[in-house]
Amino acid sequence: MSTPTHASKLPVLAIVLVSYLMIVLDISIVITALPKIREGLHFSTTALSWVQNAYTLTFGGLLLLGARAGDILGRRRMFMAGLALFTVTSLAIGLAQSPAWLLAARAIQGMGAAILAPSTLALLSTNFREGEERTRAVGYYGAVAGIGASIGLVLGGVFADWLSWRVGFFINLPIGIALMLGAKRYLIETERRSGQFDVAGALSSTIGMFALVYGVVRSASAGWSDPLTVVPLVSAIVLLGFFVFNEWRAPQPIMPLRLFASRERAAAYAARLLFLGAMVGFWFFTTQYLQGLLGFSPFQAGVAFLPTTLANFATAMAVPRLTRRFGNGRLLAGGLTLALIGLAWLSGVSASTRYLTGVALPMILIGIGQGGSLSPLTVAGIAGVAAEDAGAASGLVNVAHQIGGSLGLGILVVVFASAGSSMLDAQVLLAHRIGASFTVGTAMLAVALVVVYTQIVRPRQVRGVLVKAG
Repeated sequence: MSTPTHASKLPVLAIVLVSYLMIVLDISIVITALPKIREGLHFSTTALSWVQNAYTLTFGGLLLLGARAGDILGRRRMFMAGLALFTVTSLAIGLAQSPAWLLAARAIQGMGAAILAPSTLALLSTNFREGEERTRAVGYYGAVAGIGASIGLVLGGVFADWLSWRVGFFINLPIGIALMLGAKRYLIETERRSGQFDVAGALSSTIGMFALVYGVVRSASAGWSDPLTVVPLVSAIVLLGFFVFNEWRAPQPIMPLRLFASRERAAAYAARLLFLGAMVGFWFFTTQYLQGLLGFSPFQAGVAFLPTTLANFATAMAVPRLTRRFGNGRLLAGGLTLALIGLAWLSGVSASTRYLTGVALPMILIGIGQGGSLSPLTVAGIAGVAAEDAGAASGLVNVAHQIGGSLGLGILVVVFASAGSSMLDAQVLLAHRIGASFTVGTAMLAVALVVVYTQIVRPRQVRGVLVKAG
């Protein structure tokens, strides 16, 4: 297969970035609309977290199978199949008349994203050479997260305030159709490989993660001794244990354990889990704080997130230049440090906190930290991967992203529900619970920083010293 020219890569890059933008947009556009969704469809506070988790768990749980399908059936074919499913279920979500309908459609939409997302990053890996060219492309890929968050938060607020939260899902229809037409014209089918589908691995990991997050979230309202808490948690341990065993013995596993042989990649996956757990909690609880305590409308809440999203975007666009100057590992550690400081600052919120000094300023640090962390985490997560493992590695990056967000949000929902006393004033209690959730999120970032420094930054420094000495 001939190497794509610079001109032929531009449409590929555009299609990949816009499709990823649509996936990210569908996560962030919900955030500022959550209070309206809760009111319109009568969700409880803990059940509301499943609007995100139903999507991210099927997304994360089936990503590895989606990645394997791309390797075996062709990445262009799976890209278009995932795009079609994602687009159709967006329409179904917009038409939802009950919580069960919405959550079921969100779960199926997550399946579409699981088919689509691995192909996007794998197409970058196969069309752009490792080094500066790929770093720049992945930098744009990471910047899309900032763009999607900014557009989604504001659009979600605009639609929820002035039209309906449903419109946020309807806009996927024209975007999805345009992308399918572009993919048919510009994407070249990748070479198909013979292989088998690891269905046992896909089902055990997906159901296991669903059971784990369900058990954790259930404990917030029913306690840890409740049978509907205990049974899912025990089932999760068994299923996830079986998944690891299956991947060890399967002839063609969806998650080749050799991907963890690299200390840098393994650390990047672990740090991404922790980072997303903290950041999804930040988005979820900050919108509750802005609308529930500061009295912002959904549109005002979307605009109020701009200190984070604009800082995120600006930093992500500077990542290629910053990487050349500081190196990927040091840039990642710096980004995590700034996000940690910002979230620690934000954890001090109270019922009387002012937006400008108590929310907007730490948001800027969090945004810089996000922009400086996501792309380096992605680069580290696919570093040194063989061509035949490109799909699996890119899928694993996205798995860590989605599962980290789901599990982290589940843990923080438990923290939120158990913090404080019901004897407190309602607003004081809400602020206390949100602050407690941010404190635990800060601890997640601290652990991620330790992992990155000890497993990525420090070993590189040691290797550099040895090279100079030699």
